[in-house]
Amino acid sequence: MARIAIVTGGARGIGRGCAHALAEKGFDIALVDLLGPEMERTAGEIRAMGRRASIHVADVADFARAAQIVAQVESEWGGIDFLLNNAGKSMPKPMLEITEEEFDRTIAINLKSCFNFIHAVAPGMKRRGAGRIASMSSLNAHNGGVTSAVSKFAYAAAKAGIIGMTRALAKELGPEVAINCICPGVIQTELGNSLTRSRGAEMVKGIALGRLGTPADVAQLVAFLATVEPNFMSGQDFKIDGYQWVT
Repeated sequence: MARIAIVTGGARGIGRGCAHALAEKGFDIALVDLLGPEMERTAGEIRAMGRRASIHVADVADFARAAQIVAQVESEWGGIDFLLNNAGKSMPKPMLEITEEEFDRTIAINLKSCFNFIHAVAPGMKRRGAGRIASMSSLNAHNGGVTSAVSKFAYAAAKAGIIGMTRALAKELGPEVAINCICPGVIQTELGNSLTRSRGAEMVKGIALGRLGTPADVAQLVAFLATVEPNFMSGQDFKIDGYQWVT
């Protein structure tokens, strides 16, 4: 029987890489994003791998829409085995420049979206007695970023919230559901390309493994968390940054 995964922010970048890795592990993938044409491309790639793929154009900050998507996937495909909360938005403005609306939107997309989809999938996972969830935090949740970071305090706050949510929900949702989060360092994606183009060589000097990360690096960890048996990991935040000490 096929396993079912939902991947938010699955159109490109880390989400696309994770969708590929999960499909390789035998998952059918429901993609959620605002980028319809790019989701179609990713869905086509998954179908070419012999797996089912569906696309759901949605604002992940919309609570009701998240519940609708989960209900549709469960109705059409069956129970959801794995949820990857990957959707995110950068926010480069500092405290004295950001507006209230920009702050609220940053929290909504990065943090509230995780609540929305976890709230929707958790009842089914608890009822079936099994399920796994991973949410994408950031190294900035630990170090707060620096003045040159593409995403400053609002982004760091939202991503730190994901770590707190993960730890609390590991207690609430266990033992049936294992939930973890991932803290990538500098990853070469569409979102971060402007930063890596301008400062890539400088950043590499502060990474022990001597290179920038790729979506495939993160995807391997996601696929591991989705499939490893036996599993004794929950409530954890995994740094995947090549041991980065400069941001």
